[in-house]
Amino acid sequence: MLLERIWQAGLRSCNPSRIKHTQNFSVNSPTPRTRPRWERYLRRTAYFGLGVGTVYCLDRQFNASAIGRNLRTLWACALITADYKLNFTPEKSDQIPQLHERVANVMFNLFTSNGGLYIKIGQAIGANAAFLPRPMQVKFASLFDDAPQIPYSEVLSVFKSEFGRPPSGPGGMFEYFDEQAIASASIAQVHKARMWPEPGQAAGEGQWVAVKVQKPAVAKQTEWDLGAYRIVMWLYEKSFELPVYFVVDFVADHLRRELDFVLEAENAQRTAAYVAQDPRLSKTVYIPRVFPELTTKRIMTAEWIDGVRLSDRNAILRLMGELPGASKSLRGGTRAVMEPMVELFSAQMFLWGWVHCDPHPGNVLVRPHPAAPHTPQLVLLDHGLYVQLTEEFRRDWCGVWEGLLAGEWAVVDDVTRKWGVAMPDLFASAVLMRPTRLRRGRPQRKPEEQGKRFEDMTNYERSVVMKARLKGFLTDTDRMPKVLIFLLRNMRMVQGNNKSLGSPVNRIKITGFAASRALTRTPAHRPSHASVRVLPPRSLSYRHILHRRCLFGSHGRGSGFDRCSGSGATGWVLRTRLSAVYAGWPRPALVWMLRRMLLMVRVVYYR
Repeated sequence: MLLERIWQAGLRSCNPSRIKHTQNFSVNSPTPRTRPRWERYLRRTAYFGLGVGTVYCLDRQFNASAIGRNLRTLWACALITADYKLNFTPEKSDQIPQLHERVANVMFNLFTSNGGLYIKIGQAIGANAAFLPRPMQVKFASLFDDAPQIPYSEVLSVFKSEFGRPPSGPGGMFEYFDEQAIASASIAQVHKARMWPEPGQAAGEGQWVAVKVQKPAVAKQTEWDLGAYRIVMWLYEKSFELPVYFVVDFVADHLRRELDFVLEAENAQRTAAYVAQDPRLSKTVYIPRVFPELTTKRIMTAEWIDGVRLSDRNAILRLMGELPGASKSLRGGTRAVMEPMVELFSAQMFLWGWVHCDPHPGNVLVRPHPAAPHTPQLVLLDHGLYVQLTEEFRRDWCGVWEGLLAGEWAVVDDVTRKWGVAMPDLFASAVLMRPTRLRRGRPQRKPEEQGKRFEDMTNYERSVVMKARLKGFLTDTDRMPKVLIFLLRNMRMVQGNNKSLGSPVNRIKITGFAASRALTRTPAHRPSHASVRVLPPRSLSYRHILHRRCLFGSHGRGSGFDRCSGSGATGWVLRTRLSAVYAGWPRPALVWMLRRMLLMVRVVYYR
């Protein structure tokens, strides 16, 4: 039995199918043909190119090039990071301006190539360009121009998707619809249309309206773009050790809201109600009427307004009669344009707590007032991006402005510490948009600046100092109010608008008055700051009167804050006829007022 099993096992081991092909190792057997290495590489390259081309075509056709845009973003960010890491060194200090220029070109090309929300991000950078190197200031200024338009075929598809009807023609939404867009922005474009006539009206007598149509690719690209934005901010925080990622969620949430035109229509109606109830603004500012029945998430219909865009500087100067040889059609000059604008956004920040965050010159029109043809009226457009301020933050923000202009440094110190800001001087400079220090005498030298003045430092040393200051600016990002990002954006754009017209108004004075006036409307607010110890407790209305007297001399044209050159002293000369103005005032109040006036002047003039 045992022998039989051994015999069967031997037969199985001799099975030809189980025998390895030893002939391949025979000396006389032919060698199998192998492909040349170049042929293998060529084949792999062809497969790879075919795969990449397929993904590119599918992404372009069905995904609005979202993947390609993100790859372009990551590549640009990698170039910028590598450029700074390799070339931002003490040995190459004299080449740092060229480094900034290269980076500005890469970022600008990225934003203009990707479009959509990237234009919004670029506009946000451009609005705060004064904090950036000079090459970036120049480059990003052009991002406020018109964006490319989408063809009418895409507009038609959006209408059929939203309403199930074409824009015009038989069964159309409007009697007439201009196929050529009047204006194009980053996420939408505007067409002029005429509504169907009301009962009793003849054909062609319907109301003219502006129809805002969202570009179809934006909805597909948004989440991809915001995902890339998160990655980039995280990488920059890790690479450059700067606290920037903490604002990502807040910014992304508000950018998403801007894509909902129903929400934008509600924002416009709310702002119109605020303006109508304010006697200072109801005649000088206008918000176009919105038609909710003709508004969806991707299409918004509003009243058509004929006017001149603020971005057309020469047309504005001609309209206001400030160009040589121009007929003066509207009264007041450019001052009558900028004064209501600054008052409007000051009221939004300090009184209403409801702030329009995109007041770039393309979103502001100037027209003759319908009831007073020789009086200018501002028309505010694009109500997609707003922030709501809490009551606590609104009062603190008012206190910061009052403290900065009246020299109440304890107020500014207390609020900035509450907000997690470790450097009140730097914060004050960001708010007033000029170098500011909050103490008498020479500013305290930072350890990294010991032994050398900032003006005498090399480009590299200055950049290192500024980076150290920015790193120390925020001690607690969790306490930092995120709305400050959009408030500073708003103020920077308003400042830019004022500059473009030659600084016809004193923006700081108007803003300071609005902040002080807003505190009088919140009697429950009693700040426990040093200002209360300097002046015996009085009503907030009385404090507002004293604050106005601190600024009473600033009645000139423009200010040093908004001028590109010059001392800015014109118009800030104090008219000190104290015997006539302050006769009969209590002595403590007069002393307090004089002290604050001198401190305010020092804030304004210090360079």
